[in-house]
Amino acid sequence: MDSAAERAVPDALAAVGVFGVSALWLSSLSSPGLGLQLAGLCAGALVTGTAVLSILRRIPRFSTPADRVTLLRALLAALCAVLAVPQLLTGRPPDLLLVVLGGVAFLLDALDGTIARRTGTASAAGARFDAATDAALVLVLSTAAAGVVGPWTLATGAMYYVFVALGFFRPHLREPLPPSAARKAVGAFQPLALLVALFPGIPAAAATAVAAAALALLTYSFSRDTFLLERRRRAGIVGSGPVHAESA
Repeated sequence: MDSAAERAVPDALAAVGVFGVSALWLSSLSSPGLGLQLAGLCAGALVTGTAVLSILRRIPRFSTPADRVTLLRALLAALCAVLAVPQLLTGRPPDLLLVVLGGVAFLLDALDGTIARRTGTASAAGARFDAATDAALVLVLSTAAAGVVGPWTLATGAMYYVFVALGFFRPHLREPLPPSAARKAVGAFQPLALLVALFPGIPAAAATAVAAAALALLTYSFSRDTFLLERRRRAGIVGSGPVHAESA
């Protein structure tokens, strides 16, 4: 843990530096105009800043090998945001680079949890960081998909954040959920479906269908979890920490 504590700040600073250089380069490639470039950079900086704060605000502060993979995934999601926001505002279809970056972030999701278990460094903080990164990727991809199939895809990206916000008013919604293979499968389907919808050349009807399926499944998953937590509250069953939102 001493090594993990020592790496927290360097990992955070490295993430900020890598994002800054990579985002400026990507933004210059698309050349959408200064205003649109700033919009994309700000969106990406928000994703990066949220991820970095997830590391720095831990008490005690630490960063594990699994956290570094999750941080890399967050950076890839941030770079997707740099590309997605200008493309959405100009009405241009997303390009293949956004799909590639998002696809790598999606595939790496299978790696951070495995590393955490094999190194014995799994933690509640790491699980929350992983869930928040999943949610950020889905939000960015749903933003990009809004320009392809319609603004209703933003509901897919916003659902996790609505659930978290409700937890401030109904604290029992922040209680831990029992493990669920179905919840994990629905969570994994969200970025995959949006990536398929964003793939260049896919027919509009197919893109709409797969994005609609993702939204329907996510709505069902969150509704089921909300009902479960409400029922547990009425039964007087109280957990001991925040929700591990695998459905995000």
